[in-house]
Amino acid sequence: MELNTDSKLEKILKAGHLAVTSECGPPRSSDPAGIIKKGHLIKDHVDCINITDNQTSVTRLCSLAACIHLKREGLEPVLQMVVRDRNRIALQSDILGAASFGISNVLCLSGDHQSFGDHPKAQNVFDIDSMQLIQTVRHMRDEGRFLGGDEIKVPPRLFVGAAANPFADPFKIRVPRLAKKIAAGAEFIQTQCVYNLEKFELWLQGVVDRGLHEKVFILPGITPMRSVGMAKYMARAVPGMDVPADLIKRLSGVPKEKQSEEGITIAVEAIQRLKELPGVHGFHIMAIEWEEKVPEIVERAGLYPRPQVA
Repeated sequence: MELNTDSKLEKILKAGHLAVTSECGPPRSSDPAGIIKKGHLIKDHVDCINITDNQTSVTRLCSLAACIHLKREGLEPVLQMVVRDRNRIALQSDILGAASFGISNVLCLSGDHQSFGDHPKAQNVFDIDSMQLIQTVRHMRDEGRFLGGDEIKVPPRLFVGAAANPFADPFKIRVPRLAKKIAAGAEFIQTQCVYNLEKFELWLQGVVDRGLHEKVFILPGITPMRSVGMAKYMARAVPGMDVPADLIKRLSGVPKEKQSEEGITIAVEAIQRLKELPGVHGFHIMAIEWEEKVPEIVERAGLYPRPQVA
């Protein structure tokens, strides 16, 4: 299959391997040591590392700078970009900036509403939406032109990703919405955390029925639960999250000091079940501020060692 970029992630997926990506949040500081340490904790067990872009609308070291730090350490980052904070001029500028440092992956997102964060009175931008951002990156890469029409002498070569939430309401539009992102130019998809396996499988069947799994690489999101309290909070307070009562009951039946271990076991079991499904091309493991557990999850799920690609 033809490669469009220098992305290691693209090479692994197009070679037919199950990919493993992970995620790190930058610090609320100008010191990059924390993000570099997180990257090295997981580097041998993942193919690339997403760097979040002011997640939950809380101000942090910018995703682009954090990606550059990881790139300099020999790691492969995925630049997350949200349209909440920047207009099309700034977004295109950052795309060029990322490419100039050899960053080869981008995930195009809307971004959490500013009311969730530390600057609730900040002004939303949303000059373009996340689907238009996908189109923008592909236009710059494939057509070699800015949105204004001018030529880009050296176009950015980025492998383009997007997010999908199989659990948000109304459920009936979840597959059509994915189809729109694919039509816009998304090449890989990382999903919301998957806890309700039956509902995810129902969504995936709809994806397969439309042949969309042959047009995009899908990586289900996996986040291990650290406690029953975390599970209850995510079920109650995180929009678009589907945490079944059976999972909460299972964690509740385990002593408090053993709940984190049980949470990891649940994550491993989910990977082992989902990796057998047609249309699953890998996993996006989001161990939130728990990066040291990613190697264990990857190994226990049978996803280690990682394949090597030229």
